[in-house]
Amino acid sequence: MTLLTGWGRTAPTRATLARPRTAEEAAALLAKAGSRGAVARGLGRAYGDAAQNAGGLVLDCTALEPSWSLGPWRLDSGGLVTASAGVSLHDLMAALVPRGWFVPVTPGTRYVTVGGAVAADVHGKNHHVDSSFGAHLRSLRLLTADGSVRTLEPGDDLFWATVGGMGLTGVIVEATFQCVPIESAWMRVDVQRTRDLDQTLETMAATDDGHRYTVAWIDLLARGGRMGRGVLTRGDHAAPGDLPARARGNPLAFAPRPLLSAPPWAPGGLLNRATVRAFNAAWYGKAPATPRRIVQGIAPFFHPLDGVAGWNRMYGPRGFVQYQFVVPLGAEDTLRRVVERLSGAGVVSFLTVLKRFGAGTPGMLSFPMPGWTLALDIPAGQSGLAAMLTEFDGWVAEAGGRLYLAKDSRMSAATMAATYPRLGEWREIRRRADPDGVFVSDLARRLRLC
Repeated sequence: MTLLTGWGRTAPTRATLARPRTAEEAAALLAKAGSRGAVARGLGRAYGDAAQNAGGLVLDCTALEPSWSLGPWRLDSGGLVTASAGVSLHDLMAALVPRGWFVPVTPGTRYVTVGGAVAADVHGKNHHVDSSFGAHLRSLRLLTADGSVRTLEPGDDLFWATVGGMGLTGVIVEATFQCVPIESAWMRVDVQRTRDLDQTLETMAATDDGHRYTVAWIDLLARGGRMGRGVLTRGDHAAPGDLPARARGNPLAFAPRPLLSAPPWAPGGLLNRATVRAFNAAWYGKAPATPRRIVQGIAPFFHPLDGVAGWNRMYGPRGFVQYQFVVPLGAEDTLRRVVERLSGAGVVSFLTVLKRFGAGTPGMLSFPMPGWTLALDIPAGQSGLAAMLTEFDGWVAEAGGRLYLAKDSRMSAATMAATYPRLGEWREIRRRADPDGVFVSDLARRLRLC
């Protein structure tokens, strides 16, 4: 029995942890899973309890071998990649970028597996242009509860129940998806600060479509006329001619690694109003008032926190809550209410990120929809936090929005049912694929998904 948590480190539970190397080994383990069932796990970057299964079986899929013998991934001349579900986006990028290709979607960390990217239908800074990971999938191979491996394509209802299905339809074994051609391992980036939330929203809405990648950092501790001020970052893949002279000789060189490491133990309260306010003031102050063009590497642009190994430990022994919601376009007032409430309460969120979403995928439990999404990292234990987030749940539901399952650690089953209108359809497809309920997780029990 192994103690497992999500990246937020808030709700540890014990499970039997196994590490199958092949789909056949995984099938044999599933046959003996017992009454508590099983769930697959990748690199453990879901923030809550999605890859935990108290008292049951958890399959660590990072060692899963592909169905061929050439390696954990293969690439054709048109940028179509077939990868083992256990391979990380970090390792995949290290192989693809020097060959002139980039993954179609990356979340804020490279340290997620391909299987995890499919199961959560992850999104990135390019959602307003390119949608989420599932939009780029051509096929996937799924180990189902009866021990068979099925090849699924977008015309299959089980395909879209699996994309965003949080591992509850089976074990994803492989995925084939289209990558993006690039000329360098660098980004051409426009940086600009905004004076308040209205300017942040207006500028993003007016300029997002001119850039492939865009995101805004928000200062939640700013109040009054500065409430919602931020730093807007918009980027595109750079051409060799955009690069500094030192990089032009080998523009596709890419070998990122953590530069720092968080201490094994950090005291509670390290991230408090004083320290976060000082960081916010410095970060906002260094950003230009009008757009300034810079050239930045792929790693610092997409994955700045990956530069600090184990950064989640900085929140102290109680961990932290990641809260991410989306509200539809036209529901900006709900977004403002949330920001006003957080700002007025002085809630400490070290990283607050705002993005504009475009079209979603047909995934029944996929999170993104056209609208605005706000993500917060809040140290656990802040006074009144639980009641405040529950209040936000109601506002989001009333606006027709939803919470992100890959980040969630505390939503109620009632909120889940109210905000995912295709939940019943997903349940029926899942029931047909897994009639005995073999696949289950702590998240599934908490939200009564199965």
